[in-house]
Amino acid sequence: MIRILQSAAAVILLISVWLLAPGTGVPILAYHQVSSAAEIYSIDPADFEQQMQYLASHGYTAVSLSELFAAREGTGRLPEKPVIITFDDGYADNYLTALPIMEKYRMKSTVFIITGQVGQPAYLTWEQIRDMQARTTEIASHTHSHVALNQIDQAVVAEELRRSKQLLEEHLQQPVEFLAYPFGQYNRQTMAAVQQAGYRGACTGLPGLGTTAGDAYQLKRVNVPRPKYGLWEFRLRLLRAQLYAKLSRQ
Repeated sequence: MIRILQSAAAVILLISVWLLAPGTGVPILAYHQVSSAAEIYSIDPADFEQQMQYLASHGYTAVSLSELFAAREGTGRLPEKPVIITFDDGYADNYLTALPIMEKYRMKSTVFIITGQVGQPAYLTWEQIRDMQARTTEIASHTHSHVALNQIDQAVVAEELRRSKQLLEEHLQQPVEFLAYPFGQYNRQTMAAVQQAGYRGACTGLPGLGTTAGDAYQLKRVNVPRPKYGLWEFRLRLLRAQLYAKLSRQ
């Protein structure tokens, strides 16, 4: 009986070590809005600050997708505990509310812009986007019209990708190399079109870690909706991403 208990304890210990050990890859956090609006993809500013404080106090360093890809390609190195903070759509509160909080904790982000929405109510203006870029924010594409790319004609896909990239580069005077798939939807034809349009990589809505070794056009992320259970929920989402990363390698 004692041997059985000892064996069970050993198994539990091994599983615990396996679960708690860092997975291979970088957590790419996926946000949308930072506001008091009671919507699933709108994080209250107080909750967002608590999450940024948690990352800072636990030794995380925010990096860009460009830095992740430099590590992938052997031209750069990542810090000990990297994290990538991303925002989809390009809402004005990313600049007005989220940016000051991130700067307070020495964090930075990547913002995926819907170029057709720039300057519209509740969305970023070109002036704000340029200022974010000047303040270490990486600017990337979320297409021009925010349409599901796996549900439209390939010629329209190509135009969505081209037009968004062109507008961003014209206004920012800097290459735009990354994209997030609208609604997280894509297929093999979509990935081929993204690569052909000149993007180096793309983020999906699949759960897990962004890897430095996997498919550059299928980067996984940690979705962060409005929390129901405070900071514990955020911590569990980070842990779950580690678990997905481990299971996907089995």
